[in-house]
Amino acid sequence: MKQKNKRKLPLFVKILLVLVILAGLITGGIFYILKNYTVETVTIDGNFHYTDEEIKNLVMTGRFGNNSIYLSYKYKNREIKDIPFVETISVKILSPNSVHISVYEKALAGFIEYLGRYIYFDRDGVVVESSTVKTEGIPEVVGVDFDYVVLYEKLPASDPKLFAKVLNITKLMTKYNVDAEKMYFKENGDIVIYRGKITVNLGNENNLDIKIMNLPSILKNLTGMSGTLRMENYDENTRKVSFEPD
Repeated sequence: MKQKNKRKLPLFVKILLVLVILAGLITGGIFYILKNYTVETVTIDGNFHYTDEEIKNLVMTGRFGNNSIYLSYKYKNREIKDIPFVETISVKILSPNSVHISVYEKALAGFIEYLGRYIYFDRDGVVVESSTVKTEGIPEVVGVDFDYVVLYEKLPASDPKLFAKVLNITKLMTKYNVDAEKMYFKENGDIVIYRGKITVNLGNENNLDIKIMNLPSILKNLTGMSGTLRMENYDENTRKVSFEPD
């Protein structure tokens, strides 16, 4: 007795079945990810100019803004161009429902006041933000005039090394916990910083690290006083300072 040949499925039907199965698997996978990778806990570091809540609102946006896999893919050391002060943001998955956001801010050197606004610039003197809000911890640079200011362009300073000097002083003040509202570059090369009612003349750039490192302990003895602290000739050996009260 001859056996009947089994009827084979046409090729296009096989392909269609495979596509249906794949579509089902993909749909099921997407549904699983959306259901099980919803962010509930967020930790943030590196943010200075923005609060944690502001960073969350800036990062976790869009249709899938609360999905940890989507966020980790979208913000994988991503360069940021539309958020002032922020250079890159990275999102790392800690668990399906928990992520860590790392914020890397631009190295701001200082700001100037121009036409009623605060103009913030980076280490190269490029204007990164124009704001009506003053940000604490960034010193104001006074005594330097600019004919014009253009966002995302370099400030037209006569001294091309000015911005590197400003950034260097800002870093030293941050390193040694020196709070200063303003810094002023005199024509003779002296650097002056203003802290409350105390004016500090640091002299030129010689021994600047030593001067700023010892400044907190010196200022502690001048609490409540007003005047000028002269440190032009201060070094590690002489430690020569004088104070001229107002």
